[in-house]
Amino acid sequence: MRIDAHAHVIVRELLREPWGPRVRWEDGAQLVELGGRTIRSAVRDFVDLDAILAAQDEAGIDHVVLCPWVNLLGHDVPAEEGLERARIQNAGLAALRSERVSVLGTVPLQAPELAAAELSELMGAGFAGVEIAASVAGVPLGDDRLAPFWAAAEASRALVFVHPTTRGSSGPGFDDHYLWNLVGNPAETTVAAAHLVLSGVLERHPDLRILLAHGGGAVLALRGRLHHGWANLAATRTRLTEPPAESLRRFLYDTVVFDPEVLRALVAFAGADRVLLGSDYPFDMADARPAETVAAAGLDPDDERAVLGGNAARLLGLEAPAR
Repeated sequence: MRIDAHAHVIVRELLREPWGPRVRWEDGAQLVELGGRTIRSAVRDFVDLDAILAAQDEAGIDHVVLCPWVNLLGHDVPAEEGLERARIQNAGLAALRSERVSVLGTVPLQAPELAAAELSELMGAGFAGVEIAASVAGVPLGDDRLAPFWAAAEASRALVFVHPTTRGSSGPGFDDHYLWNLVGNPAETTVAAAHLVLSGVLERHPDLRILLAHGGGAVLALRGRLHHGWANLAATRTRLTEPPAESLRRFLYDTVVFDPEVLRALVAFAGADRVLLGSDYPFDMADARPAETVAAAGLDPDDERAVLGGNAARLLGLEAPAR
């Protein structure tokens, strides 16, 4: 079984909301309007489930985990409004569930205790977990204010997918050459992962299931630097007692890295059991045929099967017959 653990959808319920997106096709291009902006980067169908599954068929994918577009997570509005928006979206996501589709919901993480309670409800309703942004209203993910959420995520065995906000990069150059996406998005994930590690969140909650988008960004390339800083500054600047690499190996990572050599290095460091197939559908920066990227990495056959779907099947509680 091949399982795409990183694919996005806009549920139809949101199209009816005054604050929701507007999606239309024009001259063969899909346009998504939200908050006065027009987004053209979603190049495959964002709404129609049949079209989404047809694209998955084309890519040789048997099962897909659908999650919200990060811009619709609702972390940037007052908590009660965020809860209302989350419940509308989660109702739409629940309706998409089937033998071929698992879903990750959203919770009002700006109110961590409320988010924790909502997460428990979602897990009881058959959700695989939730997607969260790489930061929440300016609060980094390792902040103590989010402790109730992380405790609930560990207790419920939820899959927590960390995705960049797409708005976390600034400074000279980021507006050029698509760098806000090419570099800025994985840089956001890198900061979120490093903050979680050095704050000791993964050490305190060893059973968390946190999936990092885009292969974890650059966090693995920076592991030596993190270790050096931890070893020399741990007494005053971090709350971590284990070496950072041990916490880094507690994460799950998707395969959206576009380079077989990088993917081999990711598997070698994290272990084949910590890497999940992902596409980032429906965006222009998606890997349209992620299974081919995995095949090109030349992994051990057992490791390849684990990455293609075995790991996700275990996390989702699915049967994984040989393909």
